[in-house]
This record gives sequence, structure tokens and C-alpha cells, in this order.
Amino acid sequence: MDSVTVRVPAKVNLQLAVGPLRDDGYHDLVNVFHAVSIFDEVTATAKVGMSVRVEGESADQVPEDGENLAIKAAFALAGHAGRSYGVNLLIRKSIPVAGGMAGGSADAAAALVACNELWGLGLPLEDLMEIAADIGSDVPFALLGGTAVGTGRGERLTPLKVEGDFHWVFALADGGLSTATVYAECDRLREATGERVAWPRAAEPLLAALREGDAETLGAELRNDLQPAAVMLRGSLARTLKAGREHGALGSLVSGSGPTCAFLARSESHAGELAASLKDAGVARDVITAHGPVPGPVIV
Repeated sequence: MDSVTVRVPAKVNLQLAVGPLRDDGYHDLVNVFHAVSIFDEVTATAKVGMSVRVEGESADQVPEDGENLAIKAAFALAGHAGRSYGVNLLIRKSIPVAGGMAGGSADAAAALVACNELWGLGLPLEDLMEIAADIGSDVPFALLGGTAVGTGRGERLTPLKVEGDFHWVFALADGGLSTATVYAECDRLREATGERVAWPRAAEPLLAALREGDAETLGAELRNDLQPAAVMLRGSLARTLKAGREHGALGSLVSGSGPTCAFLARSESHAGELAASLKDAGVARDVITAHGPVPGPVIV
């Protein structure tokens, strides 16, 4: 086999509860992850040495060196196998870059699946998940897909059963937001306001809405503790979120560390209408629709 191509989805955080800052600089999190139908593709081709190229949406903003999470994943997998392997990774981007939808983590997950196949390692998902957790907090969910609750730094996952599909509209912003900067701003705002930070917990009404396929309740329960920080750093997000609510979204939130804004629609047709309204309102660089949950990485 000379090459393997893997398609991998983006995610949206339906709930992101951020606990107090720990001594190691991380936060304990409760993350309700939800994979949606916006995809990157990663093609792994056999070669001598390790390299990565990026094409597509905002490709010039993605590193093509050792800082790229996909090439880090390839090195980690080779190290786990105890062998010297080579690969060229071609990443075709559609997931927003630095948009709070885990595009880099998705590419790392796809690289693990593709290289595992290309190199004939035959490692089970459980082994890939362990490797993924050392690459980044969102990489294990990117491997899993579907909908799941993540705890710890987000890497310990419990899959959730979800009834039916949910329909989403994503408003994309110009430029990205640094995850580290958003977390630092979250800590600053909490200290400035004297907020007592509770231990993070998954919201049972939100989990019940997922189990029952209840879009109305899910929309009302969407929560992201990083949203105030993201809005403080990028004030235009407040206008985007307001426009979505005014045009009939069941719920809205900043996805992850932002700056992508996510809106829950009643149906596929409603998502199309909401997307058109947001485009007309001029509150985003681009607007796209998607549905979820969808499976994790798939060899195509």
C-alpha cells in the first residue's frame, strides 16, 4: 500500500465547563464533545523521512514543520512501534483554522489512523487513544467521534447515546484565537471579578436533551465557560451571537476557545434559512451548515 486517505470531522463543544487553575497550569474540564459534518482529509504516502503539506482553507496559517500536530502524531506512532518509518502527510483543510473546532487535533487523529494502516501496525483504537492523549487534549475525541463527555483535560472520554441528528450553523470569523490566550483571559476575568470557580460537572438537562433528541432543550442548555473571555478578546463575537439569536437560533455559543460561533437550528431547512440570514447580516467571514453527530476518522 503506497498511500491511505482518512476523512475526519470537526467538533463543537456543547458544554465546556472550566474548573480552577491547577498547579500544573492546566484546568480540570468537563467537555461535551459533538462531532459535526465539516471534514479535513489527510493522505499519508510512504516515503523516506517525515514531512507534511497543507492545502485548502487558510492553509497558509497551518505550520508545515514539527509544530504541526499531524506530523507529531506520525512521530509518536512510530516511536510507539519502536521503528523508523517515513511518511508524507498531505492535509486538505476545510475545518476552520484556530477556530475552536479542533482542526489540528482532527488532523492528528487522521494521521494516526492513516499511518497505522499505511505501516501495517494493526494497533487497536485503545492503543491509538493512549498515544492521542499525549499529543493533545482534543485528539482522543477526534479519534472517537460521535458525542462524548470528556473529563480531566478533556482526554478521558465517556461516549453518549444521542437520538437523531442535530442541525448547526457555524459563523466563521476573520483570523483565529489562541487557545492559551483565551484560557489566560478566562483566568484573568475570574480573578478580577472574584468569581468562585466550582468543580466542573456535566449538565444533566443537556445530557438528557441529547438522549431524547430534544433540540429545543439542548439549545437552551448550551454553555461555554470560555465564551466571556473569547468575547472580551474579540468584541465582534457579541454581535454575531446576538444576530443568531435574533434570527431564530434555538441556542448559540462560541465553539471551544473561538472565534467560530455555533448556532443550533430546528431542522435542516431552518439551518439553511438561519445561515442565509447571518450572511445577509454581515456578521461573519463565512457561514456554513452541518449536522451531528457523525463518526470519527474514516478511511476513504
